[in-house]
Amino acid sequence: MNNSNTLKACLACGKNIRGRADKKFCDDLCRNSFNNQLKIETSGLVRNINNMLGKNRRILQSLLPANQEMAKTSRDKLLQLGFHFKYFTHHYINKKGSVYHYCYEYGYLQLERDAYLLVKKKEQD
Repeated sequence: MNNSNTLKACLACGKNIRGRADKKFCDDLCRNSFNNQLKIETSGLVRNINNMLGKNRRILQSLLPANQEMAKTSRDKLLQLGFHFKYFTHHYINKKGSVYHYCYEYGYLQLERDAYLLVKKKEQD
């Protein structure tokens, strides 16, 4: 089944590939290089957004003590720590119509003009 007349070129360096018919790269170095280059080219915006989401999560986590389910803080405190309200992973609307914004498992609810309630989602089995 191996057709030796058809030579394939490595997607990374262009050298001829020997071996399996479905092989795309001449070695692991070329495979890693090719995949790393794809990540660099396509993920600049995504990487920046993920960094902001992670930062927001860490800020919420730092303001919510580990043994507490809820805490209050101010808008100024969040901004002082570098929190960006534009970035969140999802939101939840409770039965009363209150909108909680979440950065992964940590969330916040605007109470008054400058007051926020911080919450952590309970782990589900």
